[in-house]
Amino acid sequence: MRSFLCAAVALLALSGPLAAQQSWQGGVEAQPLAPPPGLPAGPVDNPDSPPGGPGVPSIMEPPVGGEAPRIPAPEQPDVPGQATYGPGGDIEVVQPPEEKIENKTAVFSGLDKITGRIISFDVAVNETVQFGSLRITPHACYTRPSTEKQNTTGFVDIQEITLDGKVQPLFGGWMFASSPGLHGVEHPIYDVWLTDCKQTAPVIASPGPQQ
Repeated sequence: MRSFLCAAVALLALSGPLAAQQSWQGGVEAQPLAPPPGLPAGPVDNPDSPPGGPGVPSIMEPPVGGEAPRIPAPEQPDVPGQATYGPGGDIEVVQPPEEKIENKTAVFSGLDKITGRIISFDVAVNETVQFGSLRITPHACYTRPSTEKQNTTGFVDIQEITLDGKVQPLFGGWMFASSPGLHGVEHPIYDVWLTDCKQTAPVIASPGPQQ
């Protein structure tokens, strides 16, 4: 009986301060703080924000289930011979464009398959000369500067004069001095290929003195 009375007295002693504290807190009204100027008053509705977060995603946090965003490399102008950054961040070197030098004269070599004789002759661009039964007209002859790899090319039209006097096309296209057999002339008697280009006009042999 004495222990029960002691417990009741202790409970009454503790309930007194708690009741006073509850009555004191009940007199204070709690209100949320106002947001800073420039921000909306309500909660920010952002689907990218994590659950329970403030609603403002951080650019330093990677997206859920993916990798962190890659910062693109600064754009640089394409300068020949200069290294630049590609789309994936790889280094790319822009090669300078090839320079072509136009020439006035094309140099050819001709073969007579019957006699086995080979001769060299010059032809001015857009002019026609005759070698055997072939009429040769170069329309362009290009070379490369001395600082680049040499690649002499020419665009040539070749026609054949038949036995009955008709002229028919035999070849038309690009000839390469470094690869004469790449685009060769197919003829049973004559063969013609490009060997060089010149800036000077073709030299025409003058007839010898009459005896």
